[in-house]
Amino acid sequence: MAYKLEKKMVIGVSSRALFDLTVENEIFEQQGLEAYCRYQVEHEQEILKPGPGFGLIKALLKLNEYSQNKDLVEVIIMSRNSPDTSLRVFNAIAHYGLSITRSVLVSGAALAPYLTAFHTDLFLSAYEDDVQSAIDSGIAAGIICTEHRGYGAPAQVIPIQAGIAAGQGERADEACQIRIAFDGDAVLFTDESELIFREKGLNAFEENEKMHAREPLEKGPFAQFLKKLSDLQKELGTENCPIRTALVTSRSAPAHERVIRTMRAWNVRVDEAFFLGGLEKKDVLKAFGAQIFFDDQSVHTASAAQAVPAARVPCCRSAG
Repeated sequence: MAYKLEKKMVIGVSSRALFDLTVENEIFEQQGLEAYCRYQVEHEQEILKPGPGFGLIKALLKLNEYSQNKDLVEVIIMSRNSPDTSLRVFNAIAHYGLSITRSVLVSGAALAPYLTAFHTDLFLSAYEDDVQSAIDSGIAAGIICTEHRGYGAPAQVIPIQAGIAAGQGERADEACQIRIAFDGDAVLFTDESELIFREKGLNAFEENEKMHAREPLEKGPFAQFLKKLSDLQKELGTENCPIRTALVTSRSAPAHERVIRTMRAWNVRVDEAFFLGGLEKKDVLKAFGAQIFFDDQSVHTASAAQAVPAARVPCCRSAG
């Protein structure tokens, strides 16, 4: 009987999102494909350093230790690398003990068709075209920031309380929560309300949100991913849950009510919410200990990436 992915949370991650390939990417851009391939083969035995998505992926894979009967998460390498240049990536995966066994290696071809074929719930890549195609295909995806943040300083680890750690045979300081933060408009929700703000200003936006406070917002590109996270939280139990989510939005009162009622209508759980009213998000994200933050605006992701891993969510082209 064939192995099935439909009931798992499937994460697709590119090699540049998982590992620090800054030098290698510079060789590719400045010297071309042949020089890049030669460099990768010549340095196969040199272990790559963790990249911006490494902490999140490692934490997600640990979720499988909380389920006795089935794996909850499947991580798949989805890369434009060729099979011949991929051994260095797999050597690093083995070195760090990551339970990643499946891969898609397309030698520069488009990845979007394979995201659908593998039932991907989230795709992380540093390559904008692939992320844009994923969003256009209805898959949650983010262009992960590879600048600003030192990979040698891992994302803040938030210990799970001793009870859950002891239950898994680990010390409390070895267990950590998965902490994922989302912007609201154009990420969890569509950009319909945000467009009113851009075109007509703050007063018109707030009046619109007050008027429609009891009408749920339309689902955005990350709504289904949040729903899947929320369902996982329910399955794992609310006490000492290894997943914690946060909404970090530029909204403030009176535009908060519609957001809260929308979450109720969707029957999803968000553990923390920050209605910042235009304040910078970086310090809140650092205090929360986000292992990834998703936002649609580069001004926010660039700032956030100085403190935590961040990924920009492009606008769906089919949405206009």
